Amino acid sequence: MALLEVTGLTHAFGDKLLYKDSGFEIYKGEHVGIVGQNGAGKSTLIKILLKEILPDKGTIKWQNNITIGHLDQYAMVEEEQSILEYLRTAFEKLYKIEEKLNVLYMKMAEDYSESLLNKVAKYQEELEEKNFYGIDSNIQKVASGLGITAMRMDTKLKNLSGGQRAKVILAKLLLQEPEVLVLDEPTNFLDKEHVEWLSEYLQTFKGAFLIVSHDFDFLEKVTTCICDIEFNKIRKYKGKYSSFLKQKGLLREEYIRQYEAQQKEIKKLEDYIAKNKVRASTAQMAKSREKRLEKMEKIEKPTFTSKPHLHFNSIQTTAQVVLEVNGLEVGYYYPLLPKMKFEVCNGEKLVITGFNGIGKSTLLKTLMGEIPAISGSFRFSDAIKKIGYYEQDLKWDNPESTPLAIMQQDFLELNQKQLRKHLADCGIKRENVMQEISTLSGGEQAKVKLCKLVLTPCNILILDEPTNHLDVDTKEELRKALKEFDGTVILVSHEASFYKDLATHVVSIENLCIKRI
Repeated sequence: MALLEVTGLTHAFGDKLLYKDSGFEIYKGEHVGIVGQNGAGKSTLIKILLKEILPDKGTIKWQNNITIGHLDQYAMVEEEQSILEYLRTAFEKLYKIEEKLNVLYMKMAEDYSESLLNKVAKYQEELEEKNFYGIDSNIQKVASGLGITAMRMDTKLKNLSGGQRAKVILAKLLLQEPEVLVLDEPTNFLDKEHVEWLSEYLQTFKGAFLIVSHDFDFLEKVTTCICDIEFNKIRKYKGKYSSFLKQKGLLREEYIRQYEAQQKEIKKLEDYIAKNKVRASTAQMAKSREKRLEKMEKIEKPTFTSKPHLHFNSIQTTAQVVLEVNGLEVGYYYPLLPKMKFEVCNGEKLVITGFNGIGKSTLLKTLMGEIPAISGSFRFSDAIKKIGYYEQDLKWDNPESTPLAIMQQDFLELNQKQLRKHLADCGIKRENVMQEISTLSGGEQAKVKLCKLVLTPCNILILDEPTNHLDVDTKEELRKALKEFDGTVILVSHEASFYKDLATHVVSIENLCIKRI
């Protein structure tokens, strides 16, 4: 029996059709990756499955009484709770059983009876079966694996960054061990060591899960099947991500072959009808072929998504050292790191790594003048005319603006046709150009930000986790564009597979304090 049955699923967002008459099933123990181009409807599918959105048509049927755990990075939490207190709430039911057990012990001290003893035995057996007495050990294991213990377990939730908070919410979800896990981009806020730990954890997870992710190395390790969203259909493939790619390639080739064969047959029929329709001797045969043509189920023309094209425009500079940092302390109310001293030379591609929440984004925001330094100084060379900055957060001054309006506001010298072309080159589909930016997927919003960066000539590119949300084609094009960029790149990234052939230097942010680059 299936844990989940999806049948006849049809849903559109505005004028954009996401799925048409699609269906699939998920069975016990299946580890499912959900993939597709940016804007294909992956996150929308998750919301439909969780019944947060009602589909236009179709049915979503979960097995009765199934427990579903969903990673909601913005879930309401008790801000005054410590990390440890919050993680213990994953076992709330067991703590309540312990309370009942303690009450029974008090009653037995006053009035011993066999019925009380039986209740005590029942509760005790349940606690032992659920490993109640190993809760703190289990919490420590998961918290350590996700890098939470480095934050201090007595830290209040209100003092956590967005990424740290999401990590703690994920930890609680794993500790709850639901029968079905639903995770949307869980690796976006994890460092590579913690992605590796999560991979190993999920490989041995006894329940089923559905994961939306653009980290294909991660999907290759954890999945047993793939649901691919393309051409308004959801198709399920058995096997790991690499197996899915091979299967999909073969199906595409077969689809194109069938389409081309049908087109030849259609042309042959049309030519015969045109030549013989007016002849009395062949009119009947022509009419028969005409009916055959009308009844033919037409194969839609394959319209595979074109790959984006990115090229950053560099401004040449004569400066040898483009950035000097001396005794710099970064943070908000208190320093996140010891004082830093380093320099970046012209043309270097510097990649900064480090634990989530350690201060990578804070360092970049300080360099960009968005937040003040706590102490120390930094200085960009006077020869630096322009810095291109890609911020990790998807924030917009006016969330109701369209991609075209956002581009028009910043690039007054370009006409509408030119801007549409640039957006298309960055992978923004024509139907999304006039859609409110806040209603676009994370990947589509990221592409609009990249488009702004592409049209801004600069000496230095400073990029904070630019691959979050991006599909595989856009990631590859971005990597290529950064390699070809003649200027300097300072990049924060947790994806080693993205930067390994790009970087001239890879440093952990902790090392910026102790060694000169």
